[in-house]
Amino acid sequence: MKSVKEVSQLSGVSVRTLHYYDEIDLLKPSVVAENGYRYYNRDAVVRLQEILLYRELDFPLKKIKEIVGQAGYDKVQALKDQIKLFEAFDQKAVEAFQEEAQARWGQTEAYQAFAAKGEESFPEVTKEMTAIMSTFGQLKESNPNDNSVQEQVKVLQDYISQHFYPCDQTVLAGLGQMYQTDNRFSSFIDKVGGPGTAVFLAEAIRIYCQ
Repeated sequence: MKSVKEVSQLSGVSVRTLHYYDEIDLLKPSVVAENGYRYYNRDAVVRLQEILLYRELDFPLKKIKEIVGQAGYDKVQALKDQIKLFEAFDQKAVEAFQEEAQARWGQTEAYQAFAAKGEESFPEVTKEMTAIMSTFGQLKESNPNDNSVQEQVKVLQDYISQHFYPCDQTVLAGLGQMYQTDNRFSSFIDKVGGPGTAVFLAEAIRIYCQ
């Protein structure tokens, strides 16, 4: 058995959050001692790990409670099913990138060069784009002027040039504005990197393109 403090230290979840999960019947302690102290057994800790995985996928607590609380819950299959839904969302986001590019630059030589490459493998492209945006999320507490941030902008620019269309400074600057102002893109970026990533990325691109 582990105390609520030990579970908090192990998982990185605050004691207050664990108490809240108890209140909403999402994660009940295995034992509540006479003094009111909560204790969690191995199964409870495993359940917390499952909850945190769903939180990483940005599922609301109400939905997580529904998933893990259903009769005959198969944790492995349920997680596979939800990851498929998440990947489907990402694929739609990549498709939106392509549609927007065609609408904006469909008649340009740059876009024609992209079209000549043929269709990319969406799962692979999605995985790489997600990783790039996730890195921006990890960097967003930094100054957008920092070398590490500006180098990551170059990674994004090179990736777009390789997989979509030639991305010069003018195109990249336009994309930076779009990432912040177009909800399709800002939602995707913030979903992957965390709230504020799209705004941070737009500012980093603006500095890069100056």
